[in-house]
Amino acid sequence: MVDLVELHHMEVDRLAVKLEKVNSLEDTTLEKLGFTWHTDSDCTKYVSDELIQISSDEAEAYYTAANEIYDMYVEAAEYVIENELFFELGIPFNLVDTIKKSWESDVHWHIYGRFDLCGGIDGSPIKLIEFNADTPTSLFETTLLQWALLKENGMDEAKQFNNVYEAIKNNFKRLITLFDDVDGFDENYDAWKILFSSIEGDDEEEATTKLLQQIATDAGFNTGFEYLQNVKFDEEGIFDLDDNKYEYWFKLYPWEDIAHDEPELATTLTTIMNNQSAIILNPAYTLLFQSKGMLKILYDLFPDSPYLLQTSFEPLELTKQVEKCVFGREGANTAIIDENNTLLEKVDGPYDNYKKVYQEYVEFNKDNSGMKYQAGIFFAYEACGLSFRKGGEIMDNMSKFVGHVIV
Repeated sequence: MVDLVELHHMEVDRLAVKLEKVNSLEDTTLEKLGFTWHTDSDCTKYVSDELIQISSDEAEAYYTAANEIYDMYVEAAEYVIENELFFELGIPFNLVDTIKKSWESDVHWHIYGRFDLCGGIDGSPIKLIEFNADTPTSLFETTLLQWALLKENGMDEAKQFNNVYEAIKNNFKRLITLFDDVDGFDENYDAWKILFSSIEGDDEEEATTKLLQQIATDAGFNTGFEYLQNVKFDEEGIFDLDDNKYEYWFKLYPWEDIAHDEPELATTLTTIMNNQSAIILNPAYTLLFQSKGMLKILYDLFPDSPYLLQTSFEPLELTKQVEKCVFGREGANTAIIDENNTLLEKVDGPYDNYKKVYQEYVEFNKDNSGMKYQAGIFFAYEACGLSFRKGGEIMDNMSKFVGHVIV
């Protein structure tokens, strides 16, 4: 007969991740790489000195899941556009035409996104938590730092599910080729210019933007950088401070913030797109993917998918569920509630005015100390890189970055 202590031990073992202790990267090394946000406000290190061990089969399962989920998002976006469901997703009215325009043509290529997933370790089922389709949080860490951790510790850098750099580079090439296969395509990429922009004063966003700029440069493009407040816009196109015109503009600034905080810019960008004066990255239709309201649409369209959790615009009749805002980041304004709407846990934040969705609660994998782990899969034409976040019940801006190694 199994007693309660043994049952508890079995449960911990079932959920536990396998961790491998490694030497952490020195702060000076990180700063040379441009990674200055290595220490959180509580003086703890943001990058974990442990790696999660996964098998090649688990890596393959993450790859398959992300690819299938992305295909479902594409079908769901078409359904939303055909049925004019923008209001249900909380899409600002002044971006609807921009979204439609960007969806109509293949020249508006989705460069990257990141799926947040639960499970995938030790037989636990993979479930979609949300899709960060236009925000590159942890891109720098996933692409460079976990690779550097393996190298620093004398491990085989190839023992990762991590092809993010090359995948994004190929996606930049697809802006010109519009082909699935970019190998052997002889094109004068440097004839095309991409301007990269972030907000001045945010080291993390600037370093991430400049990493993407470097990837585009390696892909053969002529690139420039300009802080967002210095970029010039008119119906003829997009220009840097020296009046150089660019065919493409990458902005590390959320579409929904443009709609709400910069409505004149939203109108101008629509005009620029209509005049075919410039192409904006990521495209406006990624706002559909970014909206957590799509989780409800996905569940309506694909209720039998093994990757989807029950989701609704109204509270669910479940003993435990998660309340989220359709737009929000780093766990802000996320709450865990029971069937009586009793609050079990909550993270406050600035997004509470957005529409809410309610998602079935699911247990994250955890370590023997009870810390929980959420997988992140970057997607650039296909699933291309894995990393993890470590934290509590709700992953917030104090959660830690954890790399991985395939064993």
